[in-house]
Amino acid sequence: MKYGPSRGELWFRLAFSLVALGLLLLAVGYRGVDGIAWIEIVGLSTVFFGGTAIWTLLKLLRSGRD
Repeated sequence: MKYGPSRGELWFRLAFSLVALGLLLLAVGYRGVDGIAWIEIVGLSTVFFGGTAIWTLLKLLRSGRD
């Protein structure tokens, strides 16, 4: 890859995103969420870290073919 993050950084991003999603799942399972807070806490966190994980995984798969 000439421009953009290296494969090492992509692996770090993927690992960090998956750990963050796991911690979010653990926190929600332990404490739960009440009211409308779930939209901000669970929804936005899932979209951010899940989207980052999917984007990074796609970049890793594409860079393996080059």
